[in-house]
Amino acid sequence: MKLNIAVLAGDGIGPEVTAEATNILRAVADLGGHDFTFTPALLGGVAITAAGTPLPEETLKISLASDAVLLGAVGDNKFNHLTPDKRPEAGLLQIRQHLGGFANLRPSVAYAALSENSPLRPEVTKDADILFVRELLGGLYFGAPRWWNHDTNEAINTMRYTRDEVVRVAKVAFELAGKRKKKVTSVDKANVLEVSQLWRATVTEVAKDYPEITLEHQLVDSMAMHIMNTPRSFDVVLTENLFGDILSDEAGVITGSLGMLPSATIGGKVNLYEPVHGSAPDIAGTGKANPLGAILTAAMVLRHSGKLEAEAAAVEAAVQHVLLAGHRTADIARGTDPAHVRVTTTQMGRLVHEALTQSLDRSQSMHAV
Repeated sequence: MKLNIAVLAGDGIGPEVTAEATNILRAVADLGGHDFTFTPALLGGVAITAAGTPLPEETLKISLASDAVLLGAVGDNKFNHLTPDKRPEAGLLQIRQHLGGFANLRPSVAYAALSENSPLRPEVTKDADILFVRELLGGLYFGAPRWWNHDTNEAINTMRYTRDEVVRVAKVAFELAGKRKKKVTSVDKANVLEVSQLWRATVTEVAKDYPEITLEHQLVDSMAMHIMNTPRSFDVVLTENLFGDILSDEAGVITGSLGMLPSATIGGKVNLYEPVHGSAPDIAGTGKANPLGAILTAAMVLRHSGKLEAEAAAVEAAVQHVLLAGHRTADIARGTDPAHVRVTTTQMGRLVHEALTQSLDRSQSMHAV
C-alpha cells in the first residue's frame, strides 16, 4: 500500500500528539512493507505567524495532492483579537470545505480499563461501541437564509436538506454497518420537522438496498436519553448535522476523556482525519497531552484511506493493551491508584509503539509458518 499523507500538526498540543500518530503509521509501514510518505504543512495559528493566513495556498495544494490529511489541532488564544475569518479556526473550516468531505465519522468506544473515568456506571457502558455518521455539509449550519437583524432583535437560521444529500450519507452509514454489527439507527425529529420527515423517508428508501442491515428510527430527544441508558443497543448512528454534533459530544462521556476520541471526515476529494480534542495551549509542551486520540485517528487513516483493516485493528488493540497495563496520561489518571503509572505524551506513544510492534511481529511470524 502506498499512501501520501499531508500532516498538518497545527497549534498547541497538535504537534506533540501528531508526532506520536505518525510514529505509529511509520511502524505499520515498516513492518508491513508499505510506502507511506509524510508531507508537513502549516495550518492555523502557526500558519498565521509564518504566512499571514490560517490556510496558506501551499498547504491547500499539498493537501489536495495527498491521499489523506492528518490534522493535529487548531487554535491559539493569542489570535483572539483578529476577526473570526482571520483566526486559526477559519483555516480549519476552509480546508474542510475545500476537501469536501460530507460524512463525519466519530467512534465512541467504552474502554474497559477506563470504565471508572466515565460518569456512567461500568455495567451501563460495558462493551459499548458506537460509530456516529454525521452529515457535515448541510442542515442548520449551512442552510439559507440566515441572518441576525440587530434592529428588530430577530434572527433566522434555516434547516435544509435535499434528497441527494441524505442518500449519500445514508449509504456511507449502511456500508459501514455491513462491516460491523449490521444495524443502523437513524436519528431525526420527524414528529415536528418537515426536514426530518424527508430524512426519515429517504433513509427508509435507501435501506431497501441493504436488506441485511437492520434499520431503526429514533427521535433525537429520546435518543439523547437512550445513549446514556443503553449505549450497547446502538451500532452505527446516522444523523444530520446539528443532531450529530450534539449526540456525538454527549456520547463522548462513554470513553471517559476527550483525549481518547478520534474522527474522520470522508466522501470528498481527500479524507481528513483529526482527533476530537482541541489545541489545549495551556498544556502545550508540558508532556501532559494524551496522544491516544491522535493514534486512534491514525488507525482510521489505515482503515478508510489505506483499506488496511488488520493494521487498523492492531493499532486499536495496542491502545487497549497499554491501557489495561495501567499506563495513564494526566487526563485519564484517577487518584493515586497504585496500579496506574503516570506517563508523558512521548512515553505513552512509545508504549503503544512497542505493543503494536510486538503484535505485528507475532502476526508476521504466524504467516511465515
